[in-house]
Amino acid sequence: MLLEITFVLIGLQLLHTAWRAYSDKTNPNRIGTALFWGISGLTFLGGQFISPMLIGIMVCVMGLLSLFKQVKVGTLPVVDEEKAEERSTRMGNKIFIPVLTLGVVALIIGFTIESFNVVGIAIGAILATIIIFMVSRAKPSEFLNENSRMVQQVSTTGILPQLLAALGAVFTAAGVGDVIATLIGGVVPADSRFFGVVAYVLGMAIFTGIMGNAFAAFTVITAGIGIPFVFALGADPFVAGALAMTAGYCGTLMTPMAGNFNALPAALLRMKNEYGVIKQQIPVAIIMIVAHIALMYFFAF
Repeated sequence: MLLEITFVLIGLQLLHTAWRAYSDKTNPNRIGTALFWGISGLTFLGGQFISPMLIGIMVCVMGLLSLFKQVKVGTLPVVDEEKAEERSTRMGNKIFIPVLTLGVVALIIGFTIESFNVVGIAIGAILATIIIFMVSRAKPSEFLNENSRMVQQVSTTGILPQLLAALGAVFTAAGVGDVIATLIGGVVPADSRFFGVVAYVLGMAIFTGIMGNAFAAFTVITAGIGIPFVFALGADPFVAGALAMTAGYCGTLMTPMAGNFNALPAALLRMKNEYGVIKQQIPVAIIMIVAHIALMYFFAF
């Protein structure tokens, strides 16, 4: 029930963005933009009741709207710089309270109430939103304005996490892990811990770069490489699995497919180079990949 309530809240948020986009007469593609966010909102609101076939058609329509560049950012609410500066000075370091609340609440729920794991972040986000109102003394209308601003600035990359997670499930069901295991088996010695670890870490980083999502890559690469070439040689699955997941995040740092990590900051900060974030992260990612290989090799066995 809590998960469904979370989806309803997300759906309402997206429908509000659709309405704001449609109401923006300055946007030459306001109908296409409103359709995109409206359809996205409906998939969250009625996903439990709409048939998978219809959901698939709706997602395809969203893809076509994006492909033919019918999703545009219109005129967003103007930020009062003087008011924003005054509020920033008044709040000071209190601005970090909502952010920390989200993470801390999600962590506490994850460790204490196992059945609430899937909604821990949602509960943390709701509490953080309430705290934002208390700390900033903002009006609800301001919250709605910023909701529309954020969603439209992120634009179509905002749906990448859902699409990539779904793609990972499709790949796993299609047996991609078995194909990868066959390919790796012809290159990596079956009894070599070192080369198995290298293949596992690099496989996670590369496949995450392709998928844009480490969660989507984890099941495929673990089935194809982790189990036969690392776990089978005696590696602790908890240690190796955790390091494999974070190795995937190294791939996240280097790919434009990770929209919420790389495209989102570029859009919100209005960077001239949309790949500027990635360029700064690549050296760090390479160093971390090497570190992951060493950590897995020495601590997982």
